[in-house]
Amino acid sequence: MQFNLQEIITVTFTLFAVIDMLGSVPVVVSLKKKIPNISSWKVTLASAVFMVTFLFAGEYFLHFLGLDKQSFALAGSIVMFILGLEMVLGIDIFRTDPNVPSGSVVPIAFPIIAGSGTLTTILSLKAIYSEMEILAGIIINLVVIYIVMASTGFLERKIGQSGMLTIRKFFGIILLAIAVKIFKANI
Repeated sequence: MQFNLQEIITVTFTLFAVIDMLGSVPVVVSLKKKIPNISSWKVTLASAVFMVTFLFAGEYFLHFLGLDKQSFALAGSIVMFILGLEMVLGIDIFRTDPNVPSGSVVPIAFPIIAGSGTLTTILSLKAIYSEMEILAGIIINLVVIYIVMASTGFLERKIGQSGMLTIRKFFGIILLAIAVKIFKANI
């Protein structure tokens, strides 16, 4: 199988925008202050399990429910569009309450990182890109997730609130454009 670098980059940035790890830094920082035993490795590993499992078994799950990939991709593009609007407009629709006491898996790995938006996006991307290209994008994002989780305090100090807001809005616009592309490809 041949990899298309441009497609891997597109998949990587799509997942990066949906996961919004940098935008989640304030939530992660507040959770780490309340729950000091949150492990960057556990969060990354749990996120990997959710995303990779859904990449390879998500279609079987859909088939079991009597749904096709194109319908799911259309629905996923709508969810991605809403996530993009959420990022650009600064509203929270798909986020959980950061005050819920828990650990590394819930609520950070699921649903903040590998939540409904991410899993829907993975299946939506399968309508356009190969599993290997999506897997490469997932792996690259897992590296980013680990780095961000391990350095939340540093990022909070260096980027600042306005920097994080700017990054979130920028990737929101990119996500809106990608959602429209997926919608057009599957309609």
